[in-house]
Amino acid sequence: MTTFITRRILQTLAVIVVLSYVVFVLMSLMPGDPVDMMVASNPKITAEDVARLKSLYGLDQPIYKRYGNWIASLVTGDLGYSRTYRVPVQELMGPRLWNTFILSAASLTLSILIAVPLGVVSALKPNSKTDYFMNLFSFAGISIPSFWLAIVLIIIFAVKFPIFPAGGTQTIGVENMGFWAEVMDRAKYLVLPVLSLSIQQIGRFSRFTRSAMSEAMRNDFIRTARAKGLNNKTVIWKHAFRNALIPLITILALSISTLFSGALLTETVFAYQGVGKLVYDSIIGNDYNVAMISFVISVSMVLLMNLVADIAYGFADPRIAYK
Repeated sequence: MTTFITRRILQTLAVIVVLSYVVFVLMSLMPGDPVDMMVASNPKITAEDVARLKSLYGLDQPIYKRYGNWIASLVTGDLGYSRTYRVPVQELMGPRLWNTFILSAASLTLSILIAVPLGVVSALKPNSKTDYFMNLFSFAGISIPSFWLAIVLIIIFAVKFPIFPAGGTQTIGVENMGFWAEVMDRAKYLVLPVLSLSIQQIGRFSRFTRSAMSEAMRNDFIRTARAKGLNNKTVIWKHAFRNALIPLITILALSISTLFSGALLTETVFAYQGVGKLVYDSIIGNDYNVAMISFVISVSMVLLMNLVADIAYGFADPRIAYK
């Protein structure tokens, strides 16, 4: 296990380096570097000033040297400076990452708590009215565009029935609210975005759960467990559900990896101050440092969660060995 984890960590680091270099090159090829943006906003700037600024920012160096300088700064803990927001990247990313984590974690938890029981019940009653209804709900949740669903939720619960705020992260201009008052204030801004994300995830998770449980229930060991006189609850949850965990672990790990990458459309529609909207704005504004740090975090989370999923397979199924 130790050898496997060490090898996978080294592979993960290599993939991160290669992908980050590719993205760095693509970002560098985009028209309009920071100096070009300055020239566009100040037509009186001289050619000498342009050359001096390009030298100051290292833009006159080859791409591989600029990438090496960026990596060296990243290793020392210097994430760079956001040209768009005029603050260090770590000060900008911290609150946005926390907001996105809260939103994604809440929607993921709600989705799992609802989708897994729905999928199990649907698998245990195939071709029944319950199964047909759950399949309809699942396909509808998967098919509905996220931006359309977000707008409908705003119209219903913020316009027609003004129960929840239409957008934002927390009430602006209110200070010293107290811990629990602040928690409740932020919670009411989370309800609609969480519902928007959860409805789609519930459909996906319930379909995976139903498929995995249906396959597990057809195995010979289920008939053997029932022949031994085990009660139905033990057969379903201890034998069938545990063997259905492998595909669920995979989809769950991939979903957890998105906790720090944000939901661009949902965050945009609800004006939620998360990472997704920040990444989009940084790419459009050629804010290299913010875009690159966001990319590294997203890729690292995906690769890390894949490693966690591989390790979790061994706990779910002892027959899996790592050599």
